[in-house]
Amino acid sequence: MNIFRNFVVLILFFHSFLGAGQVEFYANLAVSRADSLRGKLRAERTCYDVGHYKLDVALDIAEKSISGEVVMTYRILRDFQVLQVDLFENMSLDSVIWQGDLLSFERVDNAVFITFPEWQRVNEGVGSIQMFYHGAPKIALNPPWDGGFTWTKDPEKNAWVVVSCEGIGASLWWPNKDHLSDEPDSMDIYITVPDTLEAISNGRLVGKSFLPQGWATHHWAVSYPINNYNVTLNVGKYAHFQEHYMALDGDSLDLDYYVLPKNLAKAKKHFAQVPEMLRVYEELLGKYPFWKDGYALVETPTLGMEHQGAISYGNKYKKGYLGGRLPKGMDWDYIIIHESGHEYWGNSVSCTDLAEMWLHESFTTYMEALYVEKRYGYERMLEYLLTQKKLIRNRAPILGRLDMNFSPMYSTDQYYKGSWMLHTLRNAIDNDSIWFGLLRGFYEKNALSNTTTEAFITYVNAYTKHDYRPFFEQYLTYPQPPILECQLTRKRKKLVVKYRWKTDVKGFDMPIVFGSSKEFVRVKPSAEWQVYTFKKMKVREFKVATSLFLVRAVRK
Repeated sequence: MNIFRNFVVLILFFHSFLGAGQVEFYANLAVSRADSLRGKLRAERTCYDVGHYKLDVALDIAEKSISGEVVMTYRILRDFQVLQVDLFENMSLDSVIWQGDLLSFERVDNAVFITFPEWQRVNEGVGSIQMFYHGAPKIALNPPWDGGFTWTKDPEKNAWVVVSCEGIGASLWWPNKDHLSDEPDSMDIYITVPDTLEAISNGRLVGKSFLPQGWATHHWAVSYPINNYNVTLNVGKYAHFQEHYMALDGDSLDLDYYVLPKNLAKAKKHFAQVPEMLRVYEELLGKYPFWKDGYALVETPTLGMEHQGAISYGNKYKKGYLGGRLPKGMDWDYIIIHESGHEYWGNSVSCTDLAEMWLHESFTTYMEALYVEKRYGYERMLEYLLTQKKLIRNRAPILGRLDMNFSPMYSTDQYYKGSWMLHTLRNAIDNDSIWFGLLRGFYEKNALSNTTTEAFITYVNAYTKHDYRPFFEQYLTYPQPPILECQLTRKRKKLVVKYRWKTDVKGFDMPIVFGSSKEFVRVKPSAEWQVYTFKKMKVREFKVATSLFLVRAVRK
């Protein structure tokens, strides 16, 4: 049975918010068969919904290889005889078992189509398959941006192994339904390594079982939905210490830290900033979302990654980003603040398609600014945002191409331009009560679930009672921000300002602030020239409030 025989690659299939600029920009993008199979929700995927994974994996550190078993339990959503899972083609899928029988399967690139001997019916409710596999998973060349395994040693020559797979996908190391729209409700993770090492994963440690010949299995349990790329393992010689965070309602959260033994004293001092960070985020959005599983930082040889409940930490106990990127007088650790922000945006509120990763990265990057505002004040927050602004490139739309496993996520614009878009929206709304209510309301509505760009736009419009669709179309689907054209004419002591928007999107109506330190006004430009006259102002004094709005101000 040739599963792939009748498959047709769809060049454009957008199921969500779409802008003309996005279509034009990606029109000539070459999409591989493998990317289409990974990105699209074909019938072989929409027929089932994963409820639970049991991931049981053993590491052969000397050979840089793994072997394991995955039990995937799923709800049957539609009658089917063939389902798709994903596993990189360099990894061997040895067998698939259902109700004690071996199932046949066919590989197409990194996709695996599994055929059942009889139809799986909706009225049966749930099903389960057992998959055995092995192989040498892809090695990350530039982690965490280039996904894969990192096999290294710590300074004491102990083995140190971690995995990072955001973007590239968890199927580089274990078979699963590798699509962001389907998160399991829970997981059990078993990691078998030499008994001289520890294995840290997501959730809570259930137990450690010692095996013959110097092996040990660590059992971790995740009790919340989890993105597949957040499933992790960290293997090494770790020291562990624990603290607690007291929430506003008096509830206590376990804080677990796993660090290299030589860094234990340093970590106890450096990680003291975690409770303050958790307090800021709780005040903004509510309690830490994975309360029962606890919060953890795990020292890694890679810089950082938002692995749910087991955040990878590799910032070398420095402030900022490896010691840089912070304005003077600030002393917080970028990796702790940013990756912990992902527990809310990305891990709790998750997107449904790789193209919409801005819902993870833009919101989390903006949370850095809100953290600064809470700790240092509004003016310092603006100062910090200027450090982000320097990293905006305006080379591609923030919103990627849907259904094709493609995203511009490794462009800085999904981070910094997206953060500035949210900052701009706050100032366009010009009412912090509404803005912070909107932010928290959208988070609470979508916590522990998946959402889309379209859902956010709809929520913003309903909450503010204003149509911001042209705003989002300009900022998300075109590479360039809006241009504010100004013509300045000095008449006696007066300054006559002609102004208009030059944008890619019709109906763009965002307000803007301009003037001088003595007199700023808020105006609402359109595509047509308008005039505002300042009674007493010099040309050189005139400024557009580019600290509040992401725009290009052009004088003519």
